[in-house]
Amino acid sequence: MKPTADTPLKDLNKAIVLRPLASAEESVRDGEARLLEAVGLAQALGLEIAAADASPLRQISPRTYFGSGRVERLKDQSEELGAGVIVIDAPLSPVQQRNLETDIGSKVVDRTGLILEIFGLRARTKEGKLQVELARQGYERSRLVRTWTHLERQRGGLGKTGGPGETQIELDRRIIADRIIKLKRELEDVRRTRGLQRRARSRAGLPAVVLVGYTNAGKSTLFNRLTQAGVLAKDMLFATLDPTARQVKLPSGRAVIMSDTVGFISDLPHELVESFRATLEAVTEADLLIHVRDIAHPQSEDQKADVLGVLAQLSKDAGGKSPPVLEAWNKIDLLDEDTRIGRLRRADAAGQ
Repeated sequence: MKPTADTPLKDLNKAIVLRPLASAEESVRDGEARLLEAVGLAQALGLEIAAADASPLRQISPRTYFGSGRVERLKDQSEELGAGVIVIDAPLSPVQQRNLETDIGSKVVDRTGLILEIFGLRARTKEGKLQVELARQGYERSRLVRTWTHLERQRGGLGKTGGPGETQIELDRRIIADRIIKLKRELEDVRRTRGLQRRARSRAGLPAVVLVGYTNAGKSTLFNRLTQAGVLAKDMLFATLDPTARQVKLPSGRAVIMSDTVGFISDLPHELVESFRATLEAVTEADLLIHVRDIAHPQSEDQKADVLGVLAQLSKDAGGKSPPVLEAWNKIDLLDEDTRIGRLRRADAAGQ
């Protein structure tokens, strides 16, 4: 779609965020909380939020996910606001994503694509970059289109939404398949190296303590306080991506190896769990997990359930290995006094 005198050029730094309430179990309140999280994800990528909305979805359209009326309103809204990006906080099929881009005339990014972009932005180490690229290739394999990138934003325009010819599609499939094989081979080397390091620490008698938790719960802040490591700690979703390990001397005089990990999130894309398996093995191999919780967050219990769900899946994949878990309640000072006292009493009663 080319801009006309009546249609302003759309800004690829400006986004509309939409959280569809497609589940009967999801209340409007829960939807609003998830919308705030989606807005936070978009902002973590440096996007300006032009509008954000959580609204019920009666039926999912196989063609465009939303009904034709909603798609038309999104098109009008994006033109009015000059928003070049539409963030849909839900998984879209390749067909739905391409049709939405064609009908609206803006770049469409689903939840998985958005999280992949953030991970790509945060990766600093060779291992982290390999893991993100593997996840991205797995995502692109099903779509046979390039995921949205900062380079594309810098070039301007809305990107090509038409599909390539059949020959080009087959070529893309082969290129992606070959790249995935190469990346898996490189990450397998990383996995073996990590295994050797863990066994060396075990022989040295150093227990492994791993911090886990929902993204932005405060793991890196606690890690820095305990280890003086200087890991990036910001009030931002997925501020930490690359794992960091440091030796810590406890008050008893005993030393442990403490590791910070990437934060979990609800509906964590399966591509990321699979790609970060080498890193997440540290979780199942740990002697103790410290589950850092943002106890002041309105969805703290839901976040806990999401973290425990990921841990259960990792344990299942590791043949049932499940280290003991100790909860660390962070940001409790942000609660009002009555709520804080009530939480502490319940924790005492539960033996936490």
